[in-house]
Amino acid sequence: MDDRTRFEEFARLATEQRNPRTTDLDRLEVGALLELISDEDRAVHAAVAHELPAIAKAVDLVVQTFREGGRLIYVGAGTSGRLGVLDASECPPTFGSDPEQVQGIIAGGYAALVRAVEGAEDREQEGEAAMLEKKVGPKDTVIGLAASRRTPFVVAALRVAKRLGARTAYVTCTPRSEFKLDVDVAICPEVGPEVLMGSTRMKAGTAQKLTLNMITTAAFVRTGKAYENMMVDLMATSEKLVERSRRTVMMVTGVDHEAAGRAIEAAGKSVKTAIVMVKLGCTRAEAEDRLRRAGGFVRTALGGQA
Repeated sequence: MDDRTRFEEFARLATEQRNPRTTDLDRLEVGALLELISDEDRAVHAAVAHELPAIAKAVDLVVQTFREGGRLIYVGAGTSGRLGVLDASECPPTFGSDPEQVQGIIAGGYAALVRAVEGAEDREQEGEAAMLEKKVGPKDTVIGLAASRRTPFVVAALRVAKRLGARTAYVTCTPRSEFKLDVDVAICPEVGPEVLMGSTRMKAGTAQKLTLNMITTAAFVRTGKAYENMMVDLMATSEKLVERSRRTVMMVTGVDHEAAGRAIEAAGKSVKTAIVMVKLGCTRAEAEDRLRRAGGFVRTALGGQA
């Protein structure tokens, strides 16, 4: 692609347009400037809500991947890449998941998390190599993240992932009518031009973060990580998680703090197992067998008990 063609492509991108509502940005006092940013941010939630059917399809892909023992792998550059790595890193402490189950790949490697690696997003070969290095296959779901849709590193990675048989999705803030890539699901929240032209860490970044929150939270809930609206697939491995685990067992079963602690210890530090043991008055082995037969769902293991 020559310079002129590249220039014209960038000029057409929704994420590179000027916002007609913010042309006086450099003249505003702080209060008015913040109010303007806040007003623009309100559009993000509506844009993401409009994409819920597509997000639901992505969740279904991830649920299938988890049930087959596959991995969810995010691929992005810059802000998008950091958001993918962030979401992946938060899954183990939140859901008790294996750190390999959700992974994030960022153009330029982990050094790019804390300092921009200029030009990394343009390296198609590195995007391709990342998929080969991860040994991506049919059990996996690979989700590309790029506000502009065109990021070469991400596009190349998705192309290879598709060829290797993985399920694929793409989260971008460009209009669906402009999306031509071959993926299973395209998620396209149209947030409009940024307050500051091209600063996609703002509305576009927020839209991507909201979308990733939904995908992993919904997928883990649908694979038995929650009971009612509580995370129960916890392992009491830190002081914070010990107290959260005890409080969860107390809230579900009605036992006191000391009894909850004893139950968790007897359950091998598994909150799910402790809940079933206390609620049904059964042994650890019986509770674990019930959970296994229930596919990990506490409510099902309890026989539908509240």
